[in-house]
Amino acid sequence: MTCDRTPPWQDGRAAPDCGADRRLPREEREGTRWRLSGNQNLLAEQRRALILEEVRKHGGARVNDLTRKLNVSDMTVRRDLDALAKQGVLEKVHGGAVPVLDASSHEPGFEAKSVLEMTAKEAIAKAAAEMVAPGSAIAISGGTTTYVLARHLLDVPDLTVVTNSVRVSDVFDEARRRAAKGPRSHRAPGTATVVLTGGVRTPSDALVGPVADRTIRSLHFDVLFLGVHGISVEAGLSTPNLAEAETNRRLVQAARRVVVVADHTKWGTVGLSSFAPLSEVDTLVTDAGMPPEARREISEHLRELVIAGEPDGGS
Repeated sequence: MTCDRTPPWQDGRAAPDCGADRRLPREEREGTRWRLSGNQNLLAEQRRALILEEVRKHGGARVNDLTRKLNVSDMTVRRDLDALAKQGVLEKVHGGAVPVLDASSHEPGFEAKSVLEMTAKEAIAKAAAEMVAPGSAIAISGGTTTYVLARHLLDVPDLTVVTNSVRVSDVFDEARRRAAKGPRSHRAPGTATVVLTGGVRTPSDALVGPVADRTIRSLHFDVLFLGVHGISVEAGLSTPNLAEAETNRRLVQAARRVVVVADHTKWGTVGLSSFAPLSEVDTLVTDAGMPPEARREISEHLRELVIAGEPDGGS
């Protein structure tokens, strides 16, 4: 008998019996639990990232499948789905969840984006940090990848950092407060001078608009590290936020070198507003998930492609 908690999927396929796992041989059921028992100690953020990956990879996921894979309770999975649905990254349906169809004007919040591609962002940030010389003046845009990058720059001496990201500014402010409280001999060498542009706050915690634009207009940076919503040959760099597009445009114009930090999922995504063609990008730092055909296409249009985590940067 089919479980009435699980609906047919949207493509018309009938859903399997949600009690089917109970009919498996005892040894198989216990073996499955044993293999996945390590997941019971996952942080909620990590668990939700796995759930979102499962939903996007398969076009949907059922609650009973997720409980087995993650070795957690039905109630825990439902709470995770509620949290992800509130962040706007998936849609709950009866008995499970399906992906949210992306719209060019939809802008997820910072928390929603921060749990995505965490390993890739860490590798990208580490590779990008190696491009920063002591004593340089850099700009860091808003975004979750640039936020991770900021944490890798805390030990670089004598930096001047201009940013329109509240989160990036907080990273340096917290490091400064910790250094001030600690013994002088233990203080980090890289206490940076940070300029926060001001402006109107976006869902991704970037400051944009006329105030930010006026601040940036009078400045000049050695390197800009730029996070993007989408990147493609046709649309260049794009964002779903019109005001952010103008602020990002100002950042690009003020930089001697433009380094885009973006994981492989950003390739082929197009937001509502383009703010720079690929010809204005000096370097793209991405992760090993970028497909070979995409790498070839990117290399035809950019000066430098760095694949984080690969020997010689994948170049």
